[in-house]
Amino acid sequence: MKRRIPLAITAVVGIVYIFQYFVPHEPVSRFSDWFSDWFGIITAFAIWLGALNLMKLSLLKVSQRKKDWGYALVTIIGFATVMIVGLFFSRGASFQEPGTNFMYLYDNVYNPLSSTMFAILAFFVASASYRAFRARNKEATMLLLAAFFVMLGRVPVGDLITREWLSLPHWLWLSNWADWVMNIPNTAGQRAIMIGIALGIMSTSLRIILGIERTFISGE
Repeated sequence: MKRRIPLAITAVVGIVYIFQYFVPHEPVSRFSDWFSDWFGIITAFAIWLGALNLMKLSLLKVSQRKKDWGYALVTIIGFATVMIVGLFFSRGASFQEPGTNFMYLYDNVYNPLSSTMFAILAFFVASASYRAFRARNKEATMLLLAAFFVMLGRVPVGDLITREWLSLPHWLWLSNWADWVMNIPNTAGQRAIMIGIALGIMSTSLRIILGIERTFISGE
């Protein structure tokens, strides 16, 4: 029974969500609204569960002085500070209203930290690009040439070379080549990837609805 009940609930909810796109009438639409409300409630509890679990693991790491426990301490202090300020020192207003202490922390602490994190990620992207764009075979060489034309065509010096220095026709300007690469081959590749992802989601969802995939309840 411990497995049958979750499997039955999953199957019913999945079937209702599939039918709502084909039968937008009662009682399917009503059940869909109910399930959406329940998903919101479960998500709220899951967020708190995740936050409390994060605090538990961070406290254990700090108390046991494990590796990089200083980062865990920063996590605890940041979490406690934002929660206390948001709940007790925001003048009873909504968190997102301008002028509250919560929004002050968000605008002057969280946003700068986010910008710093993305700036650091730029170095990792550059390193990954260097490894990916090495011309080790025919496919890598095509990727390298496409990246070269796109990057050069996105800056003014690309058109300066082809338009002013080489005096090439309009259709040979690097900016036009970059637009063609992004609009034609790149779009085709993105659509192929999205189709593959959609097929994967459909197959996995059907396995879960039919009870074939049971890792979410038993770890099989």
